[in-house]
Amino acid sequence: MIPADGQLTETGMAPVGRGRILLIACGALAREILDLRAANGWSHLDLTCLPAKLHLYPEKITEAVTEAVERHRANYDGIFVVYADCGTGGLLEQRCRDLGVEMVAGPHCYSFFEGNAAFAEREEFTAFYLTDFLVRQFDAFVWKPMGLDRHPELRDMYFGNYEKLVYQAQTDDPALDAKARDCAARLGLAYERRLTGYGDLAVALGRI
Repeated sequence: MIPADGQLTETGMAPVGRGRILLIACGALAREILDLRAANGWSHLDLTCLPAKLHLYPEKITEAVTEAVERHRANYDGIFVVYADCGTGGLLEQRCRDLGVEMVAGPHCYSFFEGNAAFAEREEFTAFYLTDFLVRQFDAFVWKPMGLDRHPELRDMYFGNYEKLVYQAQTDDPALDAKARDCAARLGLAYERRLTGYGDLAVALGRI
């Protein structure tokens, strides 16, 4: 079971050895990575996740990733960082380059789930995005951190410039669709669902 905060430790990982690659990932991607690994038989990939709530503090992501790489690199033939830029302003990409490890390309997970090229072509500036994880954890990662549980009157100040909520669905789950519709209604936004699947995340992991 993946904890609510998206944090997954090394518990249950396969023994280290030659040919093994460690994925250091955002906890918000844990379920998707495990599903892809199982579906494709990528048994050479091990996974450790940093807390998903780091997305609320992007200035902490680069150092957290650095510490994880340095802690694990002696035990693996390779390390792959499953973060995009994620608000680090290019700092994470530069640090990964300095550390000699690769990472997922793109500005954020909304882009690589849709496919970076397709996302860039849309040029959507008034859309608010949710993934499967964020639909499940909407209250914990959106509603409460923004104070809307205590001050709902702030909603229009935060979201007044948005026009729609786009649910980028990794899975075809009617229950999540219904919950995402409710999230859009709570934010006062039009609703759009796109079944993106895993997008460029699947492509990136498939190359390792």
